[in-house]
Amino acid sequence: MLPKAIVELNLCRDAEASGSPGPDSTGHVWSLETLEKTRALGRLLARELPTGTILLLSGPLGAGKTSLVQGLAEGLGISEAITSPTFALAQHYPQGEPKLVHLDLYRLEQPASADELFLQEEEEAQATGALMAVEWPERLGLDLAEAWHLELRHQGEGRLAQLTSPRKAST
Repeated sequence: MLPKAIVELNLCRDAEASGSPGPDSTGHVWSLETLEKTRALGRLLARELPTGTILLLSGPLGAGKTSLVQGLAEGLGISEAITSPTFALAQHYPQGEPKLVHLDLYRLEQPASADELFLQEEEEAQATGALMAVEWPERLGLDLAEAWHLELRHQGEGRLAQLTSPRKAST
């Protein structure tokens, strides 16, 4: 279930945009005309996602993944400049409340390498209650049913964002 504030977010929400999920979907879709609106969505998610969340950020180059993480950082009270950790692979921001762990798996072409890095960073994130944002999660070989997923894609001059809540295991 999505937190109420996320459902009610007024960032030009496109309730059922063309190509959006059907009525039984857990996804919510927003049209984000500017990078500032992308950052605003990040700020809201930082406040509303549950503690210890893993947020998988998918989308092509330039879709706004790092801008979204910049908004997450702002929402967590992090004043440090946020850039994509493409070469470092992981960045930790301990001054946030909660802390932020930011991964970029773009350069890891082998799922085993991406999985190893992810699992190492996830262990530390869980130990500190950090929010974990992962760019290029499609590089992973893991099934992360407990993760939130935000897909960003280009739409005209802006972006379209679709948030999907974690899949729950059947009992």
